[in-house]
Amino acid sequence: MSGARRVTLRIEGKVQGVFFRESARGEASRLGLTGWVRNCSDGAVEAVAEGAPAVLEEFIRWCHRGPQQARVTDVARTDGEATGEFSHFNVERTS
Repeated sequence: MSGARRVTLRIEGKVQGVFFRESARGEASRLGLTGWVRNCSDGAVEAVAEGAPAVLEEFIRWCHRGPQQARVTDVARTDGEATGEFSHFNVERTS
């Protein structure tokens, strides 16, 4: 995808046990992004998403809120070049 970018997110707060990963997968898929989301052993959630820059920004804004039961306290991001390695957006196993 021409002009595609990659963002790696680390989402902290009350983000496990609140349907965050599946909700993020649904939102990313709705937006046409590819990548993955997973729980981290320290209670955070990590996501890697690729797509058009404007669409990535929409996903990042969603990650600052999350699903209704989530309480996001911080979202750290790292931007990079898209690799095109993903065909869709998955929920991965805990890291």
